[in-house]
Order: sequence, then C-alpha cells, then structure tokens
Amino acid sequence: MIVPIPCLRDNYAYLVTCPVTFATAIVDPSESAPVLAAVAKLSKPPAEIWCTHHHPDHVGGNEELVRELGLTRVVGHVSDKGRIPCQTVFLEDGDAFTLGSLRVRVLHVPGHTSGAIAYVVEGDGAPAVFTGDTMFLGGCGRLFEGTPAQMFESFRRIGELPAETRIYCGHEYTESNLKFAAHVEPDNEAIAEARAATARLREQGRPTIPGTLADERRINPFLRAANVEELAERRRQKDVF
Repeated sequence: MIVPIPCLRDNYAYLVTCPVTFATAIVDPSESAPVLAAVAKLSKPPAEIWCTHHHPDHVGGNEELVRELGLTRVVGHVSDKGRIPCQTVFLEDGDAFTLGSLRVRVLHVPGHTSGAIAYVVEGDGAPAVFTGDTMFLGGCGRLFEGTPAQMFESFRRIGELPAETRIYCGHEYTESNLKFAAHVEPDNEAIAEARAATARLREQGRPTIPGTLADERRINPFLRAANVEELAERRRQKDVF
C-alpha cells in the first residue's frame, strides 16, 4: 500500500507499507508534521526513511522524524553522504533490499542532482517507482547538478521498466508539465486527454499521482525525446516556458 502525503506547497512524501508484515517506509519527508499525522494512523510504526536526493524539500523532515520515531535507518545514495540529514545507509546503483515481503531495487538516476536515485518496489501488484525530482508525470526535473546526457540515460533506464509500473514523483507539477507537453506536441491526442483528466482531478482536490509508465511513454516529451540533444533543447525551453 502506498499513501501520498501532501507537504509544503506542492511536494509529496509517501508511506510505503508491506501488505504482509505491515512494515512501513517513509519516502522523501520534506517536513515532519504531515508525515507524523499520517504515521499516527498506522497499526505499526515506520521502520526507515528512503531519500531520493539531498534537496531540503525532500529531506527537511528527517531529523525530527528520526528523533520522534526513533528511526535508525535512513537510506540514500553513497554520493549524498553528508548532504542527507541522519543518513545511515549509503546505496549504490543496483543495490537491493527488502521491506517486509517487498523487494526494493535501486537505480542511480543522476541529472537533477548527482546523487539522485529511484526506488523500484516489487511484490504488491504492479511495480512502483519513486522517482523524486528526476521524472515527473509529463515532465522531468531541472538539471541542477547533472548533464542532459545523464538525464537522457536516467530516463532511458526508468523507461525500460514494465509498462504497468506506477510512477510516484516528488511534486504535483502535472498540469504545468502537460501544458508544456502540448506546446511541444500540439497534435498529440494522448496529451490532450491527459490534460483533461488532470484538470478534473485537480478540480476535485485530488492528486494526479500515480501515473503509469505506459502513459508516460505516450505523453512525456522528455521520455519521448529521440536523443540527448532533443531532451536538452526541451529542457532549455521548459526552463523559460
């Protein structure tokens, strides 16, 4: 089970719970208060924190959650040592671990930051991937520390996951991303349909996540980029759109 937790202005943290053991992990807690409120509804306290990257709007709640919940396991990429508060586990690309009966695989996906990682969770229905600020629904993160070539490769790797994979990203940017996608591909009917569906969800105050990788292959202009140069140009345009 995955529970999205709205944080700050447009961030999402998540609770990931094993359906067998009820072991729970917290993903990208940008602030502690809404996460603690969600944790209070659990039958069993969370065991760990998974961080996709070091930016404060993804790890700002780490210290208080560690203190309030007595957590001893905070995971992130090895290159983020010293940048993720309270980090105790230093992951490499290809590492794997478990959360109860769930299997978690680590993909190093630099581009937005040098230490960005995605967590691929298997064992409870369709796979899920937590992409942080690397891949958004309909978009991709800004290139703060990485290069277009790195982001292109990171998108390629995420794009090779099964089509039914559920995408859980770090922000509610879907409306603005799809507006840009329609600018890039004005004749893409799938984008037009996705924009209409997104507008209905937001009018109801509901999150647009998760999406599926199958949908992203149809609507995400960065995943659809044919080469590094095309992705770089689309990211340049999006930066000033």
